[in-house]
Amino acid sequence: MAKRSKNDEVLDNLHNTGITYILLLYVTKKVFKMPFKVVMIRHGESEWNKENKFCGWFDASLSSKGVQEAKDAGIALKNEGYQFDVAYTSVLKRANDTLTEVLKALNQEDLNTKKSWRLNERHYGKLTGLNKAETAEKYGDKQVHIWRRSFDVPPPEMDKSHKYYEEIAKNYKDLSESDIPKCESLKMTIERALPYWNDEIVPSIKSGQKIIIAAHGNSLRGIVKYLDNMSDEAIMGLNLPTGIPFVYELDDDMKPVVSMKFLGDEETVKKAMDAVAAQGKSK
Repeated sequence: MAKRSKNDEVLDNLHNTGITYILLLYVTKKVFKMPFKVVMIRHGESEWNKENKFCGWFDASLSSKGVQEAKDAGIALKNEGYQFDVAYTSVLKRANDTLTEVLKALNQEDLNTKKSWRLNERHYGKLTGLNKAETAEKYGDKQVHIWRRSFDVPPPEMDKSHKYYEEIAKNYKDLSESDIPKCESLKMTIERALPYWNDEIVPSIKSGQKIIIAAHGNSLRGIVKYLDNMSDEAIMGLNLPTGIPFVYELDDDMKPVVSMKFLGDEETVKKAMDAVAAQGKSK
């Protein structure tokens, strides 16, 4: 066997050191890999939120308070150093206008934005346009809470004679009539929103793009339920406030490392959640 030279020993040491370094780098990346951050925001207060009406697919505008909520959300995100690569929103202007105000604050007005009806609010059917408190007085707090917050109980259907049927339908001429719901439970809302999450949004997240989703109370509750594996009962008690961004940090399998971290002080968030919960109660 040939005698090994000093140079051979040095090369072996370098080789082994290189392998060790590569392995260490691989393990470090696996252990300390930064999670994917996703920002979500329910639109600011709409005119119909202000009037305490069931809104659903009716295309209500933001109230002046809602515009300010959206501006404040943008400032909060700016202060935290957020910038985004792509935005997702519904086709309803209260969500679109909220996103616009947020992006103005971030100097990202030209951000690539994708809109889909699958991120719309749940369709409140025959209840659309009714005052929530007055409806609770008529049908009882318990029944209205079920209509608003249950998982699989839809409200009564909206038919073509409904006051707002044509006004809603005219905005969805590119959809088949069978795709336009007559009413929706949260379960039905999730069934149309989750495929969009999995097929459109998740690939963007996994590619490393920084994502913001501006949508609605129930479409976002559906995504939250899915991510946090919440029970049907637990989701009934979740009230998302208007205009306050919240953050999820997700691992490679899209499982939460951090869940629903609001960019706001605890007292403000709780007060806003309580206000949403009180909307469906009789006076």
